[in-house]
Amino acid sequence: MRFERDLVHHPGAVSVVPVDGDEAVLVRQYRAAVDLEVLEIPAGKRDVAGEPPEVTAHRELAEEVGLAARSLVKLAEFYNSIGFSDELSHVFLATDLSEVADDRQGEEEQHLTVERIRLDDVPALIAARQLVDAKTVIGLLLAREHLAREHLAREQPSPERPA
Repeated sequence: MRFERDLVHHPGAVSVVPVDGDEAVLVRQYRAAVDLEVLEIPAGKRDVAGEPPEVTAHRELAEEVGLAARSLVKLAEFYNSIGFSDELSHVFLATDLSEVADDRQGEEEQHLTVERIRLDDVPALIAARQLVDAKTVIGLLLAREHLAREHLAREQPSPERPA
């Protein structure tokens, strides 16, 4: 059997869920493909040859939202649109944040706005279709799960720290 496909070859992408206390820092920017302003986690293309995903994540975090993270934890890797593209995305959780100068690149980034949402509000925002971007939904849900596990681990008594 023979058939034709249009495929998009992509260098890959990173996305970052910056968490400050009980809030995630997101960007709202216009996306021409859907003709909407979309609320998203900071993200960018892996367009520097040989650059490790963690380095790209730190760079995108600073460029888009003016933050640096002392802690960066990889949450997942996933293919965005496996039916027509080989784009592999890496999503990270960024914590222990500090402010740095942002360095927005390109027209879309010049016009984005930075917004904060409470992590507890994520499920309701997804249900209300206020969060519709796949990397954002994946990243926020995984970040909430990771942070809940961390919190639970801190609450559990250990042999060194009895209940």
